Amino acid sequence: MDVELLSRLQFAGTIMFHYLFPPLTIGLGLIMVIIEGVWLRTRDDSWKHAAQFWTRVFALNFALGVATGIVMEFEFGTNWAAYSRFVGDVFGSALAAEGIFAFFLESGFLAILVFGWNRVGPKMHFFSSLMVFLGSCFSAVWIVVANSWQQTPAGYHIVETEINGIAGHRAEIVDFWAMVFNPSSVDRLTHTLIGAMILGGFFVCSISAWYLLHRRHELFAKRCFTIGVIVAAIFSLLALVTGHDQAEQVSKTQPAKLAAFEGHFETGPADLYLFGWPDAESEEVKFGIAMPGMLSWLLHQDRTEPVTGLDAFAVEDRPGVWLPFQAYHMMVGLGTLFILLTLATLPLLRGGRVFRMRWLLWVYVFMVLGGFAANHAGWVAAETGRQPWIVYPSVQDGVEMRGLRTSEGLSEAVTAEQVAWSLAMFGIIYLMLFIVWLYVLNDKIQHGPAAEASVEAGSEERGFVRAAASVGGGRSLMASRSDRSEGGHDSA
Repeated sequence: MDVELLSRLQFAGTIMFHYLFPPLTIGLGLIMVIIEGVWLRTRDDSWKHAAQFWTRVFALNFALGVATGIVMEFEFGTNWAAYSRFVGDVFGSALAAEGIFAFFLESGFLAILVFGWNRVGPKMHFFSSLMVFLGSCFSAVWIVVANSWQQTPAGYHIVETEINGIAGHRAEIVDFWAMVFNPSSVDRLTHTLIGAMILGGFFVCSISAWYLLHRRHELFAKRCFTIGVIVAAIFSLLALVTGHDQAEQVSKTQPAKLAAFEGHFETGPADLYLFGWPDAESEEVKFGIAMPGMLSWLLHQDRTEPVTGLDAFAVEDRPGVWLPFQAYHMMVGLGTLFILLTLATLPLLRGGRVFRMRWLLWVYVFMVLGGFAANHAGWVAAETGRQPWIVYPSVQDGVEMRGLRTSEGLSEAVTAEQVAWSLAMFGIIYLMLFIVWLYVLNDKIQHGPAAEASVEAGSEERGFVRAAASVGGGRSLMASRSDRSEGGHDSA
């Protein structure tokens, strides 16, 4: 067993499971701000019940995001000690800023958001939802800054170290703001946040479409579906813009990564593949369909302009090709599908035509899986495309700075057997957490906004509901009251 491969698999598994939740909470945060803003303007309690429902779903995902994120920080010290020593000065400041400026802001106002419905006024509650949303975005800022620094390091120098008689190297910050605004941080941050908004929009559409298909909470579902589609459409178009900007930036700062993304083995005019099967041994893309010269045109507005290929790099410095190629094309393909689907849906919102098209509603029920897949595929492409470097070499003030290979970042004391056992244990625990997440999420969806509506009932009506429930009629009474509060019809 290879300790490097096992350690990479373990970190990949833990971070991919964790990454189910941060983009979802960011995207849901925007939806909550929009819905609470409408409630604040209209003072219509049906909007308040909608906001309460999404707040409960948000809180569930926030809790799991925090719990699963802590594990990765321990892995830095257990599996990747040499890497932690190398980047400690850089990551220490970025992660400290994330804790001070983002996590405390988000978690502090989360208590008001979840428990303050009857304790603070509507304006204060709306402000809390806004702060939670901004806090989740600020958290992404510092995490993406730290990760982007690995891709395009800036604002640092290398110092010699010696630990337990072993010589080594460590990166130290000399310009904090150069580190923050490294060449890739802004492009990667905007693209990451936009991906989160797309996921949030499709998540809301998925649940709303399911309600409409089952003729439940119809007013709530129509309102939220409309908001979700508009959000998904706007940010899908923005993803096209930021994705192009990021590809141009990668072509300049990480040309080997872009060559892997596009299966471009030989320097020269580059085609743009729609799909294919890259073969590193024969250095060609098999079974593919390509647009001749289109990659050169997208990067340089000239079909004959050469693009750096993998042949420009030593074999030991080249990333693998198959996985980043497929992940990148999956992300681009899904992004294109999102644009076509949402733009085709927007005209159907007029007159509620989309709500009578059951086949299209079923598409939206499952499209949330595409949102998750696109976010994960983007990260897989970005991280596998920078191999074999865990921190890229760079040039600072005319001086070449050494990078750190992934193989050099491992802990000296950890064995393959230890990593294998912990990998198996994490797999079991995360499987159980995934089942719990699905169970609790499904329970909240099954209850729907009716649960929130019943909380707002007066004490006299609550007593009557309990009395009716005791003779088996409480469930239908609560359902019918929910429909009256929404102005819809529930036939469930």
